[in-house]
Amino acid sequence: MDDRQRYDRATAALEPPFAILDLAAMRANAADLVRRAAGKPIRVASKSVRSRSLLERILAMDGFQGIMAFTLPEALWLVAHGFTDILVAYPTADRQALGSLAGDAHAAGHITVTIDSPAHLDFIETAVAAVHRRAEIRICIDIDAGYVALGGKFRAGVLRSTIREPDEAADLAADLAKRPGFRLAGLMAYEAQIAGVGDAPRANAAYTRAVRLMQSQSARDLVVRRGRIVNAVRQFADLEFVNGGGTGSIERTVREKAITEVAAGSGLFHPRLFDFYRRFTGHPAAMFALPVVRRPGQDTVTVLGGGYLASGTPGPSRLPQPYLPAGLRYTRDEGAGEVQTPLLGQAAQDLRIGDRVWFRHAKAGELCERFDTLHLVEGDTVVESIPTYRGEGQTFL
Repeated sequence: MDDRQRYDRATAALEPPFAILDLAAMRANAADLVRRAAGKPIRVASKSVRSRSLLERILAMDGFQGIMAFTLPEALWLVAHGFTDILVAYPTADRQALGSLAGDAHAAGHITVTIDSPAHLDFIETAVAAVHRRAEIRICIDIDAGYVALGGKFRAGVLRSTIREPDEAADLAADLAKRPGFRLAGLMAYEAQIAGVGDAPRANAAYTRAVRLMQSQSARDLVVRRGRIVNAVRQFADLEFVNGGGTGSIERTVREKAITEVAAGSGLFHPRLFDFYRRFTGHPAAMFALPVVRRPGQDTVTVLGGGYLASGTPGPSRLPQPYLPAGLRYTRDEGAGEVQTPLLGQAAQDLRIGDRVWFRHAKAGELCERFDTLHLVEGDTVVESIPTYRGEGQTFL
């Protein structure tokens, strides 16, 4: 029985659109992430999962420890439901959430918030000024892990932190150490130009060589620069963790002595954007089904919904992939539609009204913003249906 038959049989009682998670595929992906981490713990990126029940399952597996959250309200909600060791990996400007954190000693003991400038510290101090018996707030400094060359004329990586050099990190750590009510707990640096850019793209050979050269040079730069930053900051704080990496760079990142843990999340689901890496091959685990509602032509079907685009630079890479049956493609003029999506290809000839077309999202967690339930498939059976964040009434972004 092929995957399409398994999924159709498992979900025969469900009416699409709906989303599933193949548990065997996810377990295989998790085991591979742990293998690649070579003994260093993996902090689970919750933005790539967005299901409380599923986070519990993942953290129960060997090799996974702690959560990398994407908003402070999310972290507070997770702590209220028993989770611990949560790093909010993005700075917050949520005054109410900061006040709640400072007023809750239990939450403050399990949540670390991220900064990259004294302005963040100023903002936090103002936000919590009225809190009675303020709890100590744990802080993580975010480091710019981007690659810069040609005297600054070339840059690869995301525009995040203002802190790039050891002296800059040391100055911020020194500033933090002088302020009561804060404790520097860790450092993080996300090398998006390695972890989030496939080194086996479907592009011309020259572009592929350029990507690989950039990533090799960037990795060498980070080994030295990140190590020096950690040493500089340790003069002001006994760091509990130094976080780096992502699904696409784990085996590289864990080689750095300065790194104590890596982050990963997307690799558990293995969405479409992670098909283009040389160092690992994942198993598509999360997908969604849409029903065929029209047959405009012999080689054409129309499915309900489908416009579930991923964030990032607009383009074809952000579209969900028509996955099963194989061989379907979008029309050039319509793409993935708001309410309906036409699909072309020989495979359309065998599809009838009511049949399912299975899609993979380009990214991981954004799928769960479209669906309130994940149906967990084991073999050819749905063994459980669990809520996503949305299914629990939580939309943090």
